[in-house]
Amino acid sequence: MPGQVVVTGLGIVSPIGIGVSEFWKAALAGHSGVSTITSFDPFPMDGYRSKVAGQVRGFSPERYLDSVQAERVDRYAQFALVAAKEALADSGLQMAREDPRRVGVIVGAGMGGMVMGEREITQLYQHQRPHRVHPNFIPVITLNSASGIVAMAHGAKGPNYTVSTACSSSAHALGQAMQCIKEGRADVVITVGADASITPLVFAGFCSLRALSTKYNDQPERASRPFDRLRDGFVMGEGAGALVLESSVHAKKRRARIYAEVAGYAATSEAYHMVIPREDGEEIATTMRLAMADAGLTPANIDYINAHATSTTIGDAVETKALRQVFRTRADKLAINATKSLVGHTLGAAGAIGGIATVLAIHTGQIHPTANYEEPDPACALRGLSSSVQERKVKAALLNAFGFGSNNAAVVIKRYAA
Repeated sequence: MPGQVVVTGLGIVSPIGIGVSEFWKAALAGHSGVSTITSFDPFPMDGYRSKVAGQVRGFSPERYLDSVQAERVDRYAQFALVAAKEALADSGLQMAREDPRRVGVIVGAGMGGMVMGEREITQLYQHQRPHRVHPNFIPVITLNSASGIVAMAHGAKGPNYTVSTACSSSAHALGQAMQCIKEGRADVVITVGADASITPLVFAGFCSLRALSTKYNDQPERASRPFDRLRDGFVMGEGAGALVLESSVHAKKRRARIYAEVAGYAATSEAYHMVIPREDGEEIATTMRLAMADAGLTPANIDYINAHATSTTIGDAVETKALRQVFRTRADKLAINATKSLVGHTLGAAGAIGGIATVLAIHTGQIHPTANYEEPDPACALRGLSSSVQERKVKAALLNAFGFGSNNAAVVIKRYAA
C-alpha cells in the first residue's frame, strides 16, 4: 500500500519571484507583482481596455536551462521546466536511483504555447509563406508539450498527461497526481501548473470578455483586489508552480523532508455557464464538501482556505456564499487569503501556485496577506481575511479552483502526521 501522499519538493516561477525563497519572502511582505504592459510590439496598448498584468520580469531561460531546452519550447513550458527543476532539487529525489517507470508527470495548463502560436500565425498571414512555419510549431503549441519536455528532461517514464480545465487545471493536476499515487500507478509524480498567455490575442480576448480590471491602469499594483469593495475584474498573470508528490512510504524510505500531505480532492461541473458561476454557490459548496469527505475530514477540521478569489465582482461573492454554506458560523474563524492578489490570475498555473502558498502556510505557520484588501465588501464579509500576515498553526486547509466551462476543483492539504 502506498500510504499517504505527501509533498516533498516545491518550485516556482512567478511575478513576485523566481524560486520559492524569493516568492515566499515577497508574498509575506504583501508585494504585488502586477505591472504595466508597455506594449505588445508592434501593437500599441491604446486599443486595450486593460493595460496591467502579473508579468514575470527579468526571466532569462538561458540562466536556468540549457540552450536546447530553452530554444525548443514555448515560454509557458520554459516556466514549467524551471519550476520542476527547482522542485526536484528541493525534494532531494535522485532519478538515477529511481525506477523511471514509477515517476510520473502531470501538468495543468490552460492555454498552451500561445507565444509561439500567435507569432507563427501572424507571420503566416502577413507573409503567406507556409513553408516558413517553424518546424517545431505543432509539438511546441500542443497543450501536452510541457508534460512531455519535463519528463524528457528528467527521464520520468511513468504516467504522463496534461489536464486542461482553464483556471482549475493545476488544482485538478494535483488531485489527479494524488489519485495516481494512491492507486499504486506511481511512487512519485512531478506535478506542474503553467501558463504564459499575456499575448496580444489572448489579452484582447479577455478584454473583449470584459473580465479584466480597467480602473487601475495608472496604479497597476492596486488592480488585483479580491474581496475588496472596489474590485472591478481580474488581472492576468503568468508563471508556473511545481510540487513533487510521492507516497509517504517512498518518501520515508529515502528519508525525504516532508512539507505536508495532499489528503483529498473533488472535481465537479456546475453544468451551468461557460464563464459565470451559479450565483447561489451551491455547486462550489458541494465541491468543497466532497473534497473534505475524500480526506475523511469535516468542516470543523479545516483551519485555512486558499481561495480561488479572482477579484471579479460575481466570483468572489459567490465563493463567499459557498464558504458560508459549508462552514456556517465557523466561516468567520477560518484564516482566508487570495494568492491572486499578489500575482494576478495565472490561469492554468493558479492551482499549483495557490497549492505552494498553502503548503508553505502549513509548513511555516504563516499565511500571506491578501493585497489591496482595503474596503471590505459586505457581500464578501469574512473575518479571516487580512491585509497582514496571519500567524496560525494550520492543521488542514482547502485549496479552491474554479474554471471556465463550469468546472470546479477543491484539494485538501494538511499537516503530515506519520
